Amino acid sequence: MQQVHVAKSDLTNAELVDADAGPLADGAVRLAVESFSVTSNNVTYAVVGDGFGYWNFFPAPEGKGIVPMWGHARVIESNCPDIAVGERVYGYLPMASHLDVVPGKVTAGGFVDTAAHRQPMSPIYNQYSRLAADPEHDPSREGERMIFGPLFKTGFLIEYFMRSENWFGADQLVITSASSKTAMGLASVAKHRSPSVRRIGLTSAGNVEFVKASGLYDEVLPYDAVGDIAARPSVSVDFAGSSNLLRAVHSHLGDDLKYSCLVGVTHVEERGAGTDGIPGPTPTLFFAPDHAVALFKEVGPEQAGQLMAQSWAGFLGDCGNSVTIERHAGLEAARKVFVDMVGGAVDPAKGIVIEP
Repeated sequence: MQQVHVAKSDLTNAELVDADAGPLADGAVRLAVESFSVTSNNVTYAVVGDGFGYWNFFPAPEGKGIVPMWGHARVIESNCPDIAVGERVYGYLPMASHLDVVPGKVTAGGFVDTAAHRQPMSPIYNQYSRLAADPEHDPSREGERMIFGPLFKTGFLIEYFMRSENWFGADQLVITSASSKTAMGLASVAKHRSPSVRRIGLTSAGNVEFVKASGLYDEVLPYDAVGDIAARPSVSVDFAGSSNLLRAVHSHLGDDLKYSCLVGVTHVEERGAGTDGIPGPTPTLFFAPDHAVALFKEVGPEQAGQLMAQSWAGFLGDCGNSVTIERHAGLEAARKVFVDMVGGAVDPAKGIVIEP
C-alpha cells in the first residue's frame, strides 16, 4: 500500500512512501480508500495534531505523521462475519491507499473501529457509516459530503452552542476566514436558526466577492477594515488563527465583545504569536467532538441526527453549488495539494477530491 508521511516539525515536508500492508488480523476488515477531500480542516488536524491526538489515529514512523481525511472506502478483505467484501463505508481515513479497521458495535447503519490505539481519542472519529443504510448518503453528493460534511458539522455545533447560551447577549456574529468551509457552515446554520443575529464575514481582499456572492453574510469586509465593524454587542468566531487579526477584532469591539471563540487555524504561519494580554474576553478554544458528545447526551442521537440533517439540507441549498469539485487521481496529487494548502494556496471556489 501507499501512504503520505508528513514531517510533524515541517508540514511542507511530505513524501509518498510504499508500505507493507501485512496479513489481515482476526476480526479485522481491510478498506481500499476510494476518495477523500483535502481542505483547510486537514491542515488544522496537522497543526494541532500532537495537542489533540490527531497524529495517533494512523500510526507512522517517529517524527512523521499521516494526516486524517474524510472520505469513502470499499471493503476488499474481511475477517469480520458482519461486514461483507464489496460494501462501501464513509468515515475517517488516512492519506493513504488502504486502512485496516476492527469493526465493533456493528449495526445496519455503521460500526466503530475498536483498534486499541484509537480508543483514547474522541469516539466521534472512530465511527464509520455503511452507505447501503446511511440516511445521509446521496450518491450524487458524495463530493459535497467529503468537502463540506465534517466542516459543516463543526459550524452546526458552534451555532447550537451559541444559541444555547443565548448568544451571550450579543446580536452580531463576527466570523474570520469567512470563505472557509467551516465558516460558511456556521453562517448558513445561523442564517436559518438564528436569523436575528447579524452575520459579519471577514476575509482576505481577494475573497471578498466570493464571500459576498455566497449570500450567507449580512456584511463582508476585508481584513484591513476591521474598524468598520459596527459597535454593538458581538461574539467572534475565529477560524483564521492569526493573533494579529484576533487582537484587532478584540481591540476594536472592546466591551461590546461578549465571547471570543477559537476554531481551527487557516493562517498557519501566524499560529504561534499567542494571545497574551489581548483586550476583552479570553479567547476560548472550541473542540467540536466534545460538543458533539454533549449534544448527543442532551437530545439523543436520533434527534441530533435529525437536527443536523435539516441544517445540512439548508446548507446544501445555500452552498452546495458554491464550489467546483476538482478531482485528482493518485496520492502524489494529495501530497501536493496538502503542501499547497499548508502554504496558504487555497482557492475557496474549488473543492479538492482525491481518488487514490
